[in-house]
Amino acid sequence: MTHPHTRTRTHALDADQAHSSLPDLLVLDVRTPGEYATGHLPGALNIPLDHLTRALPDLREAAARSDILVVCASGTRAENARATLADHGITATTLTGGTRAWTDGGHTLHHPDHDRRTTWDMERQVRFTAGAVVLTGLTLGRLRPAFRLASAGIAGGLVYSSLTNTCGMAALLARLPHNRPHQGDLEAALAALRAR
Repeated sequence: MTHPHTRTRTHALDADQAHSSLPDLLVLDVRTPGEYATGHLPGALNIPLDHLTRALPDLREAAARSDILVVCASGTRAENARATLADHGITATTLTGGTRAWTDGGHTLHHPDHDRRTTWDMERQVRFTAGAVVLTGLTLGRLRPAFRLASAGIAGGLVYSSLTNTCGMAALLARLPHNRPHQGDLEAALAALRAR
C-alpha cells in the first residue's frame, strides 16, 4: 500500500529544506558513478544523467509513491534531469547548489566504499581538461601557430557553455570508462528504485 505524501510545489529545495524532508524523499543522484562514490546524500540512488531515460518507467511508478529530489554536484545536471522528467510527466525537485551546498550547509555525505578508487567531480575534470588543452595549444603554438586554434576552440566552447548553461566537454568526459556505471551498479540502483 502506498503512503500519502505531499507534492512539492517548487522546482528546488535548499539544503536545509531537503535535509528536513529527506526521509520522505526519493533522492536521485544523476552524477557519474565515480562522482557518486566520492560521497552522496544518504539513501541516494545513482542513475547517471545519460542513463535517465532507461529509468523513466521505474521513476514514473516511484513518483506515484514519493516525491523525487534530483541531485548533482552543483545543480545544473539535476535541473536538466528535472526538465527531462517533467517532459515525461514526472514531477521532481532539485537540490539548489547540489552536493556542494549540502556540505556547505553542514550536512554530511554518505561514503559507502572507501576502498574504491574515486574520481574527480565533473567540474574539476572539465577545468583540468580545458586547462591542459589550452596550455598544450599555447606551448605547441610556439612551434606551429596553428596549434593555438585548440586554445581558441576551448575558449569559444567555454563562452558557449556559459551562454547556454550546457557543457559539451562534460558530456564527452562522462563517456570515459572511469565515469561510466558498471552494469551491476546501474541494475542495483534500478532494483532499489523498484523496491521503494
